[in-house]
Amino acid sequence: MPEKLSRRLADAVAALPLEPGMRVLEIGCGPGAAARALARIVAPGTVVAIDRSAAAVRLARAGSAAEIEAGTLDVRQSSVEDFRLDDGEAPFDLAFGLRIGALDGRHPEAFDVAMSALAAALSPTGRVFVDGGDPLRELPVPRA
Repeated sequence: MPEKLSRRLADAVAALPLEPGMRVLEIGCGPGAAARALARIVAPGTVVAIDRSAAAVRLARAGSAAEIEAGTLDVRQSSVEDFRLDDGEAPFDLAFGLRIGALDGRHPEAFDVAMSALAAALSPTGRVFVDGGDPLRELPVPRA
């Protein structure tokens, strides 16, 4: 039985334009509840969930064993500013994060670095969604 998400997470996940087969990057995954929900929606696609906190990554991995084993979820330790695709890894169709200081205005000095990292990890039509809208807002991705 799928776990119950908080109202905030459920509303955000429901607002995303998700389809089966997509590759999704979740930024700041915390314990992984939203990542698991995303993985169920986009299967047979893939979710890569990142968090800068080693403790959060441990929690997300521990709670996501079934999704990791199925190949629909991968959890990595990284900040959005430092995120890079692995060699040969396909780009993402969508990136999503809630309460990410580099993207929500709390750390404006990190915004350009974060958006450059995301632009490099996204497909040419990839999109970025963060909180601050109703319930989400889309950030323009800098394209070369």
